[in-house]
Amino acid sequence: MRKVKLTEHHAGLALGTLVALAHAVWATMVFLGVAQPYLDWMLMLHSLNNPFQVLPFDLVRSLILVGATFVIGYIVGWVFANIWGRTAKK
Repeated sequence: MRKVKLTEHHAGLALGTLVALAHAVWATMVFLGVAQPYLDWMLMLHSLNNPFQVLPFDLVRSLILVGATFVIGYIVGWVFANIWGRTAKK
């Protein structure tokens, strides 16, 4: 098995893509009208009453959500890989 170095850029891309994809799925659920029942069900599984109401789908808001989560995920992935590189055994 070949070892691949964990670079900040690749870790950032991987985590940014993962969280952006998760939020794109959420935006799709809002668009399809299935987000509220899912949210109610998920919180019920955690023994919580749902005080939240899903708003109507808005394309611009959804694009901002996906873009912002990608950027935040990229930053967190970059920081993780940087810390990993500084602390991992050489």
